[in-house]
Amino acid sequence: SSSSTAAPLPEEDCMKLNPSFLGIALSSLLAIDLWASKRLGVCAGEGSAWGSARPLMKVIEVSGHGIPWLLGTFYGLCQSDSSAAREVLLNLLFALLLDLVLVAVVKGLVKRRRPTHNKMDMFVTISVDKYSFPSGHATRAALVCRFVLHHLVLAVPLRVLVVLWALVVGISRVMLGRHNVTDVLFGLLLGYALYSVVEYCWLSPLSAPALFALW
Repeated sequence: SSSSTAAPLPEEDCMKLNPSFLGIALSSLLAIDLWASKRLGVCAGEGSAWGSARPLMKVIEVSGHGIPWLLGTFYGLCQSDSSAAREVLLNLLFALLLDLVLVAVVKGLVKRRRPTHNKMDMFVTISVDKYSFPSGHATRAALVCRFVLHHLVLAVPLRVLVVLWALVVGISRVMLGRHNVTDVLFGLLLGYALYSVVEYCWLSPLSAPALFALW
């Protein structure tokens, strides 16, 4: 009789005792992600399996960093004497700034910590860079890759190199221990989708005359 009158378990305790299929799947995915990320972080430190390749990975890291891309795009915009080139560069600058803001917002909302095996010796970081999801390098690489392929006339070998660069930047984030695998995968998808937003909001002398009047 005492058992029949016992108070029911709180709802959250019932959920812990009877986890949903979705909860089990997400927990399993997270465990696999953490395990694979640690195994693939072969350049996370000098004593790692591929520690000798760490300097090369850090060069690749800089190649996908936002500051060189922003400064280079702004410099090209100032030096350009072609209206068509200025239009492309202005939209690339807009895309890079949009990417920085979006990644910072998502990182601030998700607040996923970086892998425990990561060394915080990254090139020029800001406050939200202590968070891991998504990979800003991956979003930028995918965004720039699509932008370059659509707006520059390149020979096939160079187009292949641009795609390979974007993939290598993403892979290097896991190898350096900066990010988990899912951080990079989501970042690549986000950057790929972000280009479509830039195309939809394309800045031109007709849509944004004030901006083009500055140049």
